[in-house]
Amino acid sequence: MITIRGKKDYLVALESVAMTDIVMNMFIFFFISFSLIYTFNPVKMSKIEVRLPKASSAIALEGSERLTFVINKEGSYFINEEEVRPSGIKAALEAKLKENAALSVILKVDGSAKFDNVVKALDIINELNIQKISIASVKNDEGAIQ
Repeated sequence: MITIRGKKDYLVALESVAMTDIVMNMFIFFFISFSLIYTFNPVKMSKIEVRLPKASSAIALEGSERLTFVINKEGSYFINEEEVRPSGIKAALEAKLKENAALSVILKVDGSAKFDNVVKALDIINELNIQKISIASVKNDEGAIQ
């Protein structure tokens, strides 16, 4: 009797390379997708981190004709969430006042910010003769000075 034997070759190395390629492409896809989602998240983009000081008599303000002036702990200035260089604060405020002369300013200052930065901001606001200014704080539930 004559038997015919078939040849059985397995391409183990080639299959593992293909699987590695698929896994690597998936990794790159998810890495880029999640980084883009995190980077262009509208909530993250429009938020300026400021730790406001606490006050026992803090009240909520009403009205929509407001300009927000923020000083963060690093000493950066923001007007309506747009960063402004210290030399351009006065010009930026003047431009906003030309749009609406009855504009009120809410000053949000981080509790860790240098007082010198606050004085510079208040000096510019005083030079422009802005009468309606509020300093933002967080309601202190205990009512005691800390």
